[in-house]
Amino acid sequence: MSGTAFTFPGQGSQAVGMGKELAAAFPEARAVFKEVDEALGERLSAIMFEGPDDVLRLTENAQPALMAVSVAVIRVLEAKGVALKDHAKFVAGHSLGEYSALCAAGTFTLTDAARLLRTRGQAMQKAVPVGHGTMAALLGLDLETAQAVAAEAGQGEVCDVANDNAPGQVVVSGATAAVERAVEIAKAKGAKRALLLPVSAPFHCSLMQPAAEAMAAALAEVEMQAPVVPLVANVLATPISDPAEIRQRLVEQVTGVVRWTETVTWLTGAGGVTNLVELGTGKVLTGLAKRIASDASAQAIGTPADIDAFVAQLNA
Repeated sequence: MSGTAFTFPGQGSQAVGMGKELAAAFPEARAVFKEVDEALGERLSAIMFEGPDDVLRLTENAQPALMAVSVAVIRVLEAKGVALKDHAKFVAGHSLGEYSALCAAGTFTLTDAARLLRTRGQAMQKAVPVGHGTMAALLGLDLETAQAVAAEAGQGEVCDVANDNAPGQVVVSGATAAVERAVEIAKAKGAKRALLLPVSAPFHCSLMQPAAEAMAAALAEVEMQAPVVPLVANVLATPISDPAEIRQRLVEQVTGVVRWTETVTWLTGAGGVTNLVELGTGKVLTGLAKRIASDASAQAIGTPADIDAFVAQLNA
């Protein structure tokens, strides 16, 4: 069995032009973008390829767009003889990337994944009125200190750790005033930097409970298969394969912590993974992997040139 895990990026990796080169080069990629457009009843692909950026960045567009590019990469690899089940031991995704991972591993159809992410994006945006919630990155603090910062900043309002992305990179989320307090407290506790993030809602905190309920209802309607390789779940940082448990963990994930440091640590430790391959737009997870598990190799595959190089590497 290969010592490789395929990882799938989350929100923030989107960029105008995403997927355009893939669509130009590969019919399999064009078929993915066409199916996503049809599933959503609109030309999301046009927004992906041409923008405008402010429309692409809307949560309800960014989420299915990122999934579409990740799945396009997988479909092109499959057409070149690189099957996920033969080349990856596990899959993992950062936040919405779990849906990309599960679609790639056969749990969801592409149409269902696109519609679920449109629902998820809309529900997350609707859960908290614009301006009432935000997120901040605390850089240079360990997880325990960041948790203490969030607790101190709360003062009766929500302020939760949302993402443990890498050592010294923790994101907090919650009510705007509480998160602003967290920024100042973090600086006083020695953070190298603490800054508000340009997000439209406070993801992965308890304020997202209405969105979790919306996703529970949406996921209950969708048929799910066991993934061809296990998913290392955000909220557990351990592998799962049972569709009923996957459904439950995807609901918990809306309000829960993205335990990315622990996920990569588990993959490269107990999971026996030596190579982390990020599929889709950007290289965010590849950068985090190098910080979390410097002994493992990490690479990003998102362009035709990346795909050709990866296939050549496997055939060498």
